[in-house]
Amino acid sequence: MTLLPEKHVFICITSRPEAAGSSCGGFGSPRILEALTFAIMENGLQDRVRVNGTTCLGPCEDGVNMVVYPEGVFYSRVTPEDVDEIVREHLVGGAPVRRLVASGEGAS
Repeated sequence: MTLLPEKHVFICITSRPEAAGSSCGGFGSPRILEALTFAIMENGLQDRVRVNGTTCLGPCEDGVNMVVYPEGVFYSRVTPEDVDEIVREHLVGGAPVRRLVASGEGAS
């Protein structure tokens, strides 16, 4: 029996040529996707949390963008160095990383 995940993380992996403007791929989202996937496994969360790359989540200039469901927490400007904190604080601890929450999000 396959259990549904408790949380689902989507990371924008869209890449555009530099002349077309900013993109999460250009900001290094493939490295973040890989780091988050490994961190999920290292923390034994693979049955509780799913991680997927996705196309544009917007706003591209604020990338790397990521959203965590079911909460709908939208993170911007995520770097590989933020991954462990997101896993520890949000995916394990249940509290969004406030400094990374996009403007207008997580005010409650």
